[in-house]
Amino acid sequence: MKTTFETAKIPAAQLEELEQFARERTVPELRDALLIVARCVRESAHLIVSDASQTLTPSEAAKHLGMSRTHLYKLLDAGEIPFHHVGRDRRIEMRDLLAFEEKRDVARRELAERFAQQRATTETAVDELAAEL
Repeated sequence: MKTTFETAKIPAAQLEELEQFARERTVPELRDALLIVARCVRESAHLIVSDASQTLTPSEAAKHLGMSRTHLYKLLDAGEIPFHHVGRDRRIEMRDLLAFEEKRDVARRELAERFAQQRATTETAVDELAAEL
């Protein structure tokens, strides 16, 4: 089950009260969740709450991940994203999709860091060669 909330009419004063409550009177997990909600409302970002056990069709999963259904089917066939069958159709649990998304984001960050280090290494080598000349 996915729920979308209309947040434009929430007064700023109530957001401040929510943030203060979160910081002073909650456990860390609830504090983080409430602060994320407050930030999304302030930034007019879309806030979507989803049940992790919700199942999605491949079309819905592809849309969520921002990729084509063809690419999603390749990931499903490769075992990158777990799924189950309902009749002849495939279904993907939201928790599995979120796990894949998190794993993909970590891999992208690591790749970006490797490229950044490679550039720094190249620049250092060029500087050392230039200093020797």
